[in-house]
Amino acid sequence: MLFSANPLSLSVPEPAFESWLRDSGYLEILDERTTNLDRHSSSSSNNQSDRKTTTITASNTTKSSSASTVISTSTISYTLFALTFSYLSIIFSLFTLNPFAKLTTDDFSGNTPSWTVGFIGSVDSYSFPSTPSQAKLRVHENIKRYARNYATLLVLFFACSLYQMPLSLLGLISGLALWDGVRYCSDRWNLEEYPSLRLTLVRFAQCATAVILYCSSVQIATFWAIAVGYAVMLMHASLRKLSPSKQPARTDGSKRFLQSKNRG
Repeated sequence: MLFSANPLSLSVPEPAFESWLRDSGYLEILDERTTNLDRHSSSSSNNQSDRKTTTITASNTTKSSSASTVISTSTISYTLFALTFSYLSIIFSLFTLNPFAKLTTDDFSGNTPSWTVGFIGSVDSYSFPSTPSQAKLRVHENIKRYARNYATLLVLFFACSLYQMPLSLLGLISGLALWDGVRYCSDRWNLEEYPSLRLTLVRFAQCATAVILYCSSVQIATFWAIAVGYAVMLMHASLRKLSPSKQPARTDGSKRFLQSKNRG
């Protein structure tokens, strides 16, 4: 879906324009636009509240000054409650979405993005999402872009948890050594010709591995590594602004259209 470069393009409805941004891959512009619209609506509502408070205070000049103080306090309390409720709704929405919905195996086959410039970025690269839809957009897109970075962090967290639990590390090494021994015996004794014996050996190795992992509490280390890794991934993906990705070449008219529409 493409729009030709002409002055009438500036009158495109907002839903159609946002749909075109998604289809064309300009997700970073859509993310920035959502933030700007929310900031504009917040400032407008604050100005209206200030004008309303001033009108009420001016029309009741004969009353005591405590009345205006009560009105200002109630306005501030209402604003704080609205902001808190909005932030909580955005945070709770993160637990209702599937962050891996758009993740594919191809996302792990590319190059790992830079840890400093790409993954971490600068202070200006982070902001709290304005709406649940913006948080969902960021999570899905950032997980696709930084899949290899998140996978590396998960392995790092798992290694740290094993370092804090030497017994779990010993159990994991024992389990790997057990299966390596099974493979060695199968190759040395040519157990492929004796399927029943090979199956018995594999079942015995599975039971022994389960006992070793359970007694050494490897499942606890795995649980904490996954929990911490998931929390860090979700927090980073929702706060990290969408950075510009490589786009196919566009005409100058399309670029001017994007710039003018985004400013509007």
